[in-house]
Amino acid sequence: MVGIVSYGTYIPQYRIRLSDIAAAWKKDGQDVTSSLLVTEKSVQAPDEDAVTIALEAARSALSGVEGLSPQSIEALFVGSESHPYAVNPTSTIVGELLGVGNNYLAADFEFACKAGTAGMQAIAGLVGSGHMRYGMAVGADTAQSKPHDVLEYTSAAAGAAFLMGKGDEDQNKSGRKKIDPQGTTKPIVAKLLAYTSYSSDTPDFWRRDGVAYPSHAGRFTGEPAYFAHVIGAARRLFEKVQCKPSDIDYCVFHMPNGRFPRDAAKRLGFTPDQILPSLVVDTIGNPYSASTMMGLAAVLDIAKPGEKIFMVSYGSGAGSDGFVWETTEALVKSQKSKVKSQSLVQQQIAKKTYIDYVQYLKQTHKI
Repeated sequence: MVGIVSYGTYIPQYRIRLSDIAAAWKKDGQDVTSSLLVTEKSVQAPDEDAVTIALEAARSALSGVEGLSPQSIEALFVGSESHPYAVNPTSTIVGELLGVGNNYLAADFEFACKAGTAGMQAIAGLVGSGHMRYGMAVGADTAQSKPHDVLEYTSAAAGAAFLMGKGDEDQNKSGRKKIDPQGTTKPIVAKLLAYTSYSSDTPDFWRRDGVAYPSHAGRFTGEPAYFAHVIGAARRLFEKVQCKPSDIDYCVFHMPNGRFPRDAAKRLGFTPDQILPSLVVDTIGNPYSASTMMGLAAVLDIAKPGEKIFMVSYGSGAGSDGFVWETTEALVKSQKSKVKSQSLVQQQIAKKTYIDYVQYLKQTHKI
C-alpha cells in the first residue's frame, strides 16, 4: 500500500494584486480579474528561488512526521521550471540542507507545470516495487513571465512537498499498523489507489535555453493542450479505478488560471463543491510545478478519513498525470500536528504583505 506519509507547503508572504499589474499597463483591472478568476498572486522575496522554496516545503513535510530522520529519505526529486542552475542539481542542494546524507537518489525533473507530479509517480513506482521505503517529491517554482504578457497576471511562487512511503498491508481505517522493531515505519495519511499519464508532442508553451521568458501559443493552450490532456488522463483514470465523479469526494486539477480547472471539473461531471477546496489559484496564482500539488495539500488539510481525492496535473509540451487517493485515519493526527485552528495552506495564504508593481519587478529581477 503506497501512499503519502506527510506533506508540506510554502507560500512566500509577498502578494501583488492583479489590478495593480493591469493599472501599470493601463488596462482595466476588473476585466482582468473577472476574466482569469484570480485576484492576486504570490511573489518571491528578492533572496528566494526554487531551491529555498523547495527546502521550506520539504522541511514542512518532514515536520509532520514524528521521529523520522531526514536520512530515511532514499529518493529526493525536485520538479521545477525555474531551477537556478542549468548544470547543477536543485535536488542535491535541497538534500544537503535538509540533512538527507549521502545514500539517496537525487534528480531534478522538468516537464513544465507537471514536473512535481512526475516525481510523485516515479517515487510511487520505486516504493511500490520495494526498492526503497521513503521518497520525497517536491514541486517548486518562481514562475517566469514577460512583462505585459498575459502570463504575468498569474505566474506565481510557491512550493509543495510530499513524503511518500509504503504502509503496512493491515493498516486499516483505525489507523493501526504493525509494530516495527526499528520504529521507522510510519502510517500513510492517503493511500494511492491508482495513477496514469496522458502525453503528446503538443508545444503550447516553451522557452529555449538562454531565453529569459517563456513563449506560448495563446488560445492554442486551451482545447488541444490543457483540456485534451487533463480530460484524457481523467477518463483513463476513471476506467482504471472503475469509478465515476459521484464516487469522489474532492477533485484537483492544474490551475493555470481560475477558469480552466473549473471548466475541466464541469466537463467531467464534478460539482463546484468537489473542486472548491483545491482552488488556491484564486488567491496565489499559478506557481507552475507546485500548482496541482498545492491544491492536493489544501484538500488534505480539510479532508476526513475514508474520502477519495481525484487529481490531474498538466504540463505544457504536453502531458497530464492522474492520481486517485483515499485518506486514512492517520490524516487526522497529521492535521492536528500541523495547525491549531486553520489549514496549513490557508494559514500561509492569509499571511501576506502587498507590494506595488515596481517592487514586484525588483523582486522578480526584471529590473
